[in-house]
Amino acid sequence: MALDRITLADFRNHGRSELSGTAKFNLLTGENGAGKTNVLEALSLFAPGRGLRRAQLADLPRGNGAGGFAVGASLLAAETEPVRLGTLVRADRPGRRLVQVNGAEASAASLGEWLAVSWLTPAMDRLFADSAGNRRRFVDRMALALDPGHARNATRYEAALRERNRLLTGDAPPDPAWLDGVERHLAEYGSALSQSRARAIAAVAGALAALPDEPFARPALAYAAGGATTQGDLAAALRDGRRRDRQAGRTLTGPHRDDLEVTMAGKGAPAATCSTGEQKAMLIAITLAHAELAAQGRPGLLLLDEVAAHLDPLRREALFARLRTGGAQVWLTGTERAPFADIAGEAAMWEVSGGEVVAE
Repeated sequence: MALDRITLADFRNHGRSELSGTAKFNLLTGENGAGKTNVLEALSLFAPGRGLRRAQLADLPRGNGAGGFAVGASLLAAETEPVRLGTLVRADRPGRRLVQVNGAEASAASLGEWLAVSWLTPAMDRLFADSAGNRRRFVDRMALALDPGHARNATRYEAALRERNRLLTGDAPPDPAWLDGVERHLAEYGSALSQSRARAIAAVAGALAALPDEPFARPALAYAAGGATTQGDLAAALRDGRRRDRQAGRTLTGPHRDDLEVTMAGKGAPAATCSTGEQKAMLIAITLAHAELAAQGRPGLLLLDEVAAHLDPLRREALFARLRTGGAQVWLTGTERAPFADIAGEAAMWEVSGGEVVAE
């Protein structure tokens, strides 16, 4: 299964772009600022959430456009009719993102039932030295691609967390009965969130453990829980921590404090202390292992922005070999064709310039 007949209308710097005749490998080349990453960002909106740049909706419409945008694609399968997926923002409702499946309105969360979308961008290179919050978002994207229900639990947990923090920071002490109700929801959705993250990390860690240390540095992953993970234990911890949390002005236990621990298996060093090249290699290894797992359950889409240019020829060849045997449709960007010579004969290729896409 693959995406084809992709359209971008008034998205970023694209007025009207169409990409048809897609393949296993799909390559977008052009100068910096041409609009290559914008195509990947549009495709990333076929997953729940804010896409690979985490952009606000107001930043997505074309600058001199009407104020809205639309992205569409056909999900093709050999044995069934194509499914038309769409996501858009209308000019008269700029703060609301709409999703359509075969023309009928659907929820953004439901997109996860159709596609498992993963991506790797240059902005993610500092993941291991970055904040725990960025690593949680990384884990959540992995979990979502493996478990479509993860987005719903995450949304409900965040809503309950905001409500509990609001009650804790009020002028008057919160009503214990009201806190009981909020904490029941927080424990229910928090437990589901923690367990989904733990399963995702364990699955990717298991896939990585079977790989050699070369040509990509092999990372070992571990889930660092931010507190109790079972519903009963989390509910008790929230109840027992009310006085402390009220003094702090926020909830100090729960999956909103989770982290991902990564070490380089070959030398047992924390990823944050490894070289830039080693960190990049580990990030690629995690992304590939996860994409292969995600594509086992439903159609997979893997978006790789400027990844080949930073690899030596040996690792580029290994990368393409892994991608070739994986189940995901792959989209790659680069400023020139040379790094992609190994896949030139099997890739669909487009040249991007000034927000215009021309098939090669």
